[in-house]
Amino acid sequence: MAVFANIATGTKPTSLTIKSHCPLGLPHHMTVSMITTPENHSYSFPWDNWFKDYSQFQHLIHAHCSGKNAKILELGCGNSRMSEDMYQDGFTDITATDLSPVAVESKRWRCFDLNYGIKVLVADIMDMPFKDASFDIVIEKGVMDVLFVDSGSPWDPEPQTRARVDVTLKEVHRVLGANGVFISIAFGQPHFRRPFFEASGFEWSMEYSTFGDSFHYYFYTLRKGMARKVLPRDSMEITSIDMVQEQMDDEDYIMRTMMVDDDKTTSS
Repeated sequence: MAVFANIATGTKPTSLTIKSHCPLGLPHHMTVSMITTPENHSYSFPWDNWFKDYSQFQHLIHAHCSGKNAKILELGCGNSRMSEDMYQDGFTDITATDLSPVAVESKRWRCFDLNYGIKVLVADIMDMPFKDASFDIVIEKGVMDVLFVDSGSPWDPEPQTRARVDVTLKEVHRVLGANGVFISIAFGQPHFRRPFFEASGFEWSMEYSTFGDSFHYYFYTLRKGMARKVLPRDSMEITSIDMVQEQMDDEDYIMRTMMVDDDKTTSS
């Protein structure tokens, strides 16, 4: 059952469970738990732990953002607290978007409670309601991974997967200003992402870093307006991220495993 918050009437949700399907067959499953008291509002969002919290990659954000006054767009904010953490870190010009009206309403309430001036909008990442060159930074955490769920082989994704990834990247490229940076925080390894990020028509260079302990997360930065670095084939070798079975290279496997683990945690 979904419980909707309504800012106009002053009602708030105390718990929120969303199970729905996005267009193009993309899975969309969020569980949001809230505990509210008259004096204080505390929130618990189990799915926000997929890619560690902001403190784990904060140093990488600082290294690639042009300054605290940068215009930032977050894609697929869902129940993540990343934009709130960035706002608290001094980045105050933030627009957060999600396809789910319920997720957007929930996030608006959180920002209202915290008195954070974050703009939160319903928007489709494949058809964004923004003018060209509107942002200095576009950032997403896990959105690209979701686009690859049910994509078939990670080495040769299905045509519909290729199409939706291409459209999404073109929209990101369009709304980024000159010298803007697209930051993608993901499970997907470079040898799977490089063909999409470095497709013809994109005027940006690709670099990446990793963070995490036993399991590596990838922090991709695509800087617009810089010459693409052409790497020799020998430098594009597959890197291990401590996976034992070959099937775990499949992004669909990783995402489904996380979903199952989260469902078990939620039901316990």
